[in-house]
Amino acid sequence: MSNGNALIIAAIILGGNILFGSYLLVGSVDRASQEIATLGASLAKAAPAAKAAAPAPAPRRGPDPAKAYTVNTKGSPSKGGDATAAVTLVEFSDFQCPFCSRVTGTLDMIENTYGDKVRIVFKHLPLRMHTRAPLAHAASEAANRQGRFWEMHDLIFANQRELTEAKYIEYAGKIGLDVDRFKKDMKSASVKARVDADVAEAERLGVTGTPGFFVNGYFLSGAKPFSEFKRVIDAQLAKS
Repeated sequence: MSNGNALIIAAIILGGNILFGSYLLVGSVDRASQEIATLGASLAKAAPAAKAAAPAPAPRRGPDPAKAYTVNTKGSPSKGGDATAAVTLVEFSDFQCPFCSRVTGTLDMIENTYGDKVRIVFKHLPLRMHTRAPLAHAASEAANRQGRFWEMHDLIFANQRELTEAKYIEYAGKIGLDVDRFKKDMKSASVKARVDADVAEAERLGVTGTPGFFVNGYFLSGAKPFSEFKRVIDAQLAKS
């Protein structure tokens, strides 16, 4: 075979290999394109299902501050203004809660600033994690039976590290209570029922922490500074 013929045959073989390789490459690309298209279609179908299965937003914790709630204050101890006051401020409190103790000074400022324009009402909410709170609330409610709630309230918060029955009995004598009656009331079913009723009221309203406040029914959470209470109270007074 001449060199010329050999070169021609080699060129034909090389060209055939190139064409065959190109065919294989095009086929691979086509198959890959088809697989990508199929995957895209599957993802498009799965997207709505994934969206539908996405978890719903977490529900609001606590009362809606933009909504006015009706809070039952019948029989609850109060100070400042009477039931006709332009503003009623209801506090759900826990005697073992440090934030509740901290806010007592702010409530005193509110009373001193607004006088009988604002009625301050106390509601019991001993939290489950505070094991010494229930007896403290029973002691304050027993004192309330003899018209000395706020005196007992102030002594308990002023001595929050000493939440003991012996101390409550000591306070009862100090503020002029009938001590025997006080001890009996502190352990009575009716006093417990009163505290439990306030806890149930808090649950109905969605209050889960202390202190929790309602100013003319509008919720305010936590031991806010006086300026925050003033803003809300002044807004309510402007409506009256």
